[in-house]
Amino acid sequence: MRDEEEGEAPGPPVREPSLLDSIVPLVVLAVLVAGSLALFGLDALDGPIQVALVLCAMAAALVAMKNGHPWSAVQQAGQRALSSITSAVFILLAVGALIGVWNLSGTIPTLVYYGIQALSPSWYYAATAVICGAIALSIGSSWTTAGTIGVGLVGVADMLGVSTAITAGAVISGAYLGDKLSPLSETTVLTAQMVKVDVHEHIKRQAWTSLPAFVIAFAVFLVIGLVKSADVVNPVGEDIELARLGDIYHITPLNLLPLVLLAFLSVKKVPASLALIGSAIFAGVLGAFLQPSVMRDFVVGSGDVVLESLKGIWLAMANGFSIRPGIPLIDQLLSRGGMDSVLLTLWLIIGAVTFGAVLEEFGLIARLVDPLIRSAKSTGRLFLTVFACAFGLNVVAGDQYIALVLPSRVFRLEFEKRGLAPTNLSRLCADSGTVTSALVPWNSCGAFMGAVLGVPTLTYAPFAIFNYASPALSVLYGITGFKIEKVAPPEAGSVTGSEGGSGSGASIGR
Repeated sequence: MRDEEEGEAPGPPVREPSLLDSIVPLVVLAVLVAGSLALFGLDALDGPIQVALVLCAMAAALVAMKNGHPWSAVQQAGQRALSSITSAVFILLAVGALIGVWNLSGTIPTLVYYGIQALSPSWYYAATAVICGAIALSIGSSWTTAGTIGVGLVGVADMLGVSTAITAGAVISGAYLGDKLSPLSETTVLTAQMVKVDVHEHIKRQAWTSLPAFVIAFAVFLVIGLVKSADVVNPVGEDIELARLGDIYHITPLNLLPLVLLAFLSVKKVPASLALIGSAIFAGVLGAFLQPSVMRDFVVGSGDVVLESLKGIWLAMANGFSIRPGIPLIDQLLSRGGMDSVLLTLWLIIGAVTFGAVLEEFGLIARLVDPLIRSAKSTGRLFLTVFACAFGLNVVAGDQYIALVLPSRVFRLEFEKRGLAPTNLSRLCADSGTVTSALVPWNSCGAFMGAVLGVPTLTYAPFAIFNYASPALSVLYGITGFKIEKVAPPEAGSVTGSEGGSGSGASIGR
């Protein structure tokens, strides 16, 4: 056992978890999350749900200790969970800094300025999905896409008087399309590695669900835009908004150079957090030359231009940018960002992944999944089971990586036994785990999207059309047999449980 491997004194015998052991933490989660939402509504994400997740992790730890695992093992599971999200933490902090500095330097206001001129309410949602899809495909990150161009597009929606909730749904639909089909995507590479298929073959198979799902989403957004455009009443007036942004900032295409730099660094496979911070610093330096009046008004100092610019960039990265031109929509668009704006989200992610790690490492998840595998007699039922497992892990564990890794490991052997090609499983896990993560408010992805876009997860979720259509098509293919690839099943006795088994205690890698 783990105690003996680490040289600890032998403790009480470790027992396998019972079905009740596995259910108790989930019941605690359901009660606490539902209670926080009932008491606080969407404000529950400002702290109450974070507390609920920490309490759920404690409840799962008590179950593990009841089964004979020492507290030191629980601590180590938590440590592994926290070390696994280091990359996500830095990306999130970098996005917060980027938003603050891009507002200071004029990058986001310039996107808004040109966007208002170029986009029409009648096709705004559909265009938003296409733009975000193209950017995510080129840089391989749904988070970066949503945190940069997505923020600007939601801001433009506010200016045009169209729905920010639908726009956020379109942003996420496009961002996840590009993320799934990009060879630069971390989750795409991870899924292919876990199922042991070539990443390019994995992407080709994903296209069979992702592209039709995006066509469905595009059509829905186009219809919504055409129907609702007649009802749009611009709350401020386009001419006033444009003139006011021009008064505050020096609007020039040069303000978009930080966006170009970010795309270039991402294509060159520079780590996301470094690319984001590099773009933020470049934007700040550029803004010191292009937006001297904005910089001067933001940091009132002694008149030393260099010192004031340095302080302005530093403050925007730490606490965000704020300005009050007197127009509420512009105030809301420009006054945001900073690393401190994502601290609540980080708290949420820490609670979620710690809870998920305790469930996974002490066999509580496997105890629930093994009976489902035995009951899934048909291919369609097996596909539905994989989807339910991945989506359930997004809800329970609050982390898309757990929702990707565990089904890939648990079901790979079963797919092999049934003569189903591993590319079927890699596509299904991506459709079920990656895409649905943005629909769960306490999931790290749902929390991130809600935080950076400024639209609560439960508000945009009904309009994330792609994120429903993609898993639905994947399960439908399993039921009908369409695009389901077969391989020769292994000879009896040649399959072992050493790879991808559902045994408890298996740690996950990121």
